[in-house]
Amino acid sequence: MPLLKLALRNLFGAGLRTGLNVFVLSVSFVIIIGCQGLYKGMSEQMLRAVTASYYGGGQYWHTGYDPFDTLTLDDAHGRLPDALQEMAGAGLAVPALKRQATLYTQNRVINITLNGIKTDQTIIDIPTVKLRGGGRAIPAIIGDAMAKSAGLKKGGTAVLRWRDARGTYDADEIEIVETLNTNVNAIDQGQVWIPLDRLQKMTNLHGEATLVITAVDSARPRLDPSAEKDWQFKDQYFLTADERSMMTAQYIEGGVLYAVFLFLAMLGIFDTQILAIYHRIKEMGTMLALGITKANLIWIFTLEGTLYAVLAAVLAFIYGTPLLIWFARVGFALGDSYAQLGLTLGSVLYPIYTPSIVLGTAAFIIALTALISYLPCRRIAKLTPTDALRGKIV
Repeated sequence: MPLLKLALRNLFGAGLRTGLNVFVLSVSFVIIIGCQGLYKGMSEQMLRAVTASYYGGGQYWHTGYDPFDTLTLDDAHGRLPDALQEMAGAGLAVPALKRQATLYTQNRVINITLNGIKTDQTIIDIPTVKLRGGGRAIPAIIGDAMAKSAGLKKGGTAVLRWRDARGTYDADEIEIVETLNTNVNAIDQGQVWIPLDRLQKMTNLHGEATLVITAVDSARPRLDPSAEKDWQFKDQYFLTADERSMMTAQYIEGGVLYAVFLFLAMLGIFDTQILAIYHRIKEMGTMLALGITKANLIWIFTLEGTLYAVLAAVLAFIYGTPLLIWFARVGFALGDSYAQLGLTLGSVLYPIYTPSIVLGTAAFIIALTALISYLPCRRIAKLTPTDALRGKIV
């Protein structure tokens, strides 16, 4: 306790220099916690959006289905096993059939993925109820980005061409009954959604599907060994691999920003410690002559540097808490460029601050400050009281 009181007295005795170091370090606290919360919110927002809009609680894929190989899409289909049919009948899963197709609109030819889905499903956030009924034309739902690129809008029509199970081409007119306001490219860009029974009839694939989307928190059914060969379950961790990889890259980029701010703050503390050793050499000699051990002397100066971080944490809590609470409430407005990059974020990004982010950041900065404070203090171990009193340092 006497050493702590002595360190505090020396710290506050520095006046403006202490205030500047504490303020700069507190800014680093607020910026790092703010950025960490922003990345946390970005990750949670992306995962919630893709889960609610397309991934659900996981998906069963036909073994021939590869979302990155459209050339094999027409061959990726099969009849549902009894267990999956029971899930679909109970409303715990929804089958979807995917086919390659071509859209002709405004003298343009657009290659699309034609998705058939049940109109009464409630598993994913697509208003498939809008697909019920309709006139002679095939009712269809597209996303905003798809509507913009194809020059279509609600109530508009276009010509659709597809191939059936035998490879025979056919064509018909579709009518856009709804446009999705979504940022999930998996259900928007190049995607057209029509009733499942209509697509099965058009392609002569009655009772077949490409994948089955399960409800969140639904239990996985036990498939027959023969069915497991044709249908493989993909959990949310597998399905969200792209989003998690994207967030890993964002965390790495954010680490560079953290390093810059920490470097500036640590440089000020390191410089303060170096100056303290050279300018207070006679004070050290006096302390050594009065009986303070070198270990205690090193501890005093290390403690002084560490207290910069402690005081900075207190200052950051005072002005950073209301600032970050306000930031979490209003969010960070994003432009259209983020949606064009494929980021499933929406128009506003809301940061999320967890105790692990706040306490982890504080502990890391305080520990780093203690290390930076200790490194120059190692020279004190080589001092002798007589040399220190004469102002000589090794």
